[in-house]
Amino acid sequence: MEIVLSPEAKKDLIFWKKSGNKQIQKKIEELIIDIQAHPFSGIGQPEALKFNLSGFWSRRINREHRIIYKVVDGVIEVTSLKGHY
Repeated sequence: MEIVLSPEAKKDLIFWKKSGNKQIQKKIEELIIDIQAHPFSGIGQPEALKFNLSGFWSRRINREHRIIYKVVDGVIEVTSLKGHY
C-alpha cells in the first residue's frame, strides 16, 4: 500500500529526525512497514478511533506519542506522528 504523509505528519517526521531520537525513528519506521502489511492489526496496539476521529486508526509509538492514520482506497494517509489524539 502507498503511504501519504499530511503536511503535519511531514513536520512531525522532520521533528523526530532533528531530535536525534533513534529509538522513536526506528519505531516509526517499523510501524509504517507493519501498517502497509496489516493496516488494522499488528504491532503498536492498533485502535480504531471514535467520535470526531471516526475512520482513523492509531498505533503507539511510545507511551506519549501515537501515529494517526486512515486507509482510503488502498492508500494509507498518515496525519500525525507526534503527540496524542
